[in-house]
Amino acid sequence: MRIAVEDLSVALAGRTVVAGVHLVAKEGEIAGLVGPNGSGKSSLLRTVYRHLKPSAGRVLLAGRELSELSPAQSARHIGALPQERGGDFELTVREVVAMGRTPYKRAFAKDDAEDHRLVDEALHRVGMAHAPDRRFAQLSGGERQRVLLARALAQQPDVLVLDEPTNHLDVRHQVELLALLREQRRTTLVALHDLNAAASVCDRLHVLHEGTLVASGTPREVLTAELLAEVFGVRAAVVEHPLTGDPLIAFDHRAPAGAPAPGNAGGSAGAGTSGNAGSGSAGGSGDAGGSDAPLSRAKAGGPANTKVPEPAGAGPAPAPAPVVVSATTVSSTTAVSSVASAVAAPAAASSVVASPAVAGTSVERQEVS
Repeated sequence: MRIAVEDLSVALAGRTVVAGVHLVAKEGEIAGLVGPNGSGKSSLLRTVYRHLKPSAGRVLLAGRELSELSPAQSARHIGALPQERGGDFELTVREVVAMGRTPYKRAFAKDDAEDHRLVDEALHRVGMAHAPDRRFAQLSGGERQRVLLARALAQQPDVLVLDEPTNHLDVRHQVELLALLREQRRTTLVALHDLNAAASVCDRLHVLHEGTLVASGTPREVLTAELLAEVFGVRAAVVEHPLTGDPLIAFDHRAPAGAPAPGNAGGSAGAGTSGNAGSGSAGGSGDAGGSDAPLSRAKAGGPANTKVPEPAGAGPAPAPAPVVVSATTVSSTTAVSSVASAVAAPAAASSVVASPAVAGTSVERQEVS
């Protein structure tokens, strides 16, 4: 089922946190929302699962305005995994997952055989079939996350809305969850902080920054070194994943974007690659010595073998200390060069949207029952 956000704005306590956003998730498509903290991802998702009322714009589900549906009707079509977990439930794992069947039942109706089957199936899919009788409050953070995802799956929704679903999960369960999303091929809106996970699982990415949509497109089109520097403030190289072929982001954890790379003598750091020492060119040539101090030091002041005349009457200059380059240093330098030289040319800017903020103060909390 297709879901569309049209000219959506959200205001909280008189401050606009989402401004004029347009985006679409086609039927069966996994659409990712990425952006720095506070960029408006969660607020946008809350309007889709009707926890917040937008101050302007609308959300369309299969062409029908979402606000026209009752909460129960919305819950039959949209299953959510929000960031807010609420208090600890004094319920068992099975009882929590069975709450996903509520939109299909009358008040006080008991679970039937079909409900039990769907709950068991959801628990199996998230790897929690072994613990149906454990207390939810006694689970680890990662186990709770998987149980709440099972509750959303038990709703049998047409659209999944997931806000940071990989939070608290170990690496294995992160991989399994992302594989489950791909296997489902259900229309999905998902907010992710892990950009490499987003590149792997999402068909399209929408980048939010300070409440506005700044880029939309495939992961390969959107995740460029330039965008990562401008929106996230990081230096990175975007290369091809050796196992999957997806875009793989290699972050420079030593320096933020705009700061000289460690060991760079005088050159300005490029958005995604190491420049030659002293070259001053943005996104430099990626020379093997560009970011390795022992190998670039000679380039900073001219040829290494230049002889400086001795002043009159001066004795011979002391011999310089030998520079020892270990095999480890050479290997590190070669690796940096390989990554830097693999950086693809920036993709053409795609679907750039920057709308002016729309002021508004109306906020209505509407829980999906």
